[in-house]
Amino acid sequence: MQRAVRDALMSAGSVLILLSVLIAFDAGVRDQVSRRVLAHPTMELAGIARQARDVTNVIAAAARAQSYGHAPLLMFTLAATVLVIFMLRT
Repeated sequence: MQRAVRDALMSAGSVLILLSVLIAFDAGVRDQVSRRVLAHPTMELAGIARQARDVTNVIAAAARAQSYGHAPLLMFTLAATVLVIFMLRT
């Protein structure tokens, strides 16, 4: 049970780190997050789901744009991630 909780926390932490890096380096993501999350803290549930979808679309577009500019680094990171996953499985 502890390993499952630890793995879930590590996964959530890595997603938060990735999101933080995108917010720090991309003005479009930073603008969308500040406009959606910080400006309107009291919204209905349907509005929050729509805003989450919009923020996800902006993050995906920023990641896609960054990956075009840094393709070799992206391939290296992907290969390193796959190797780490295979090493941790044993």
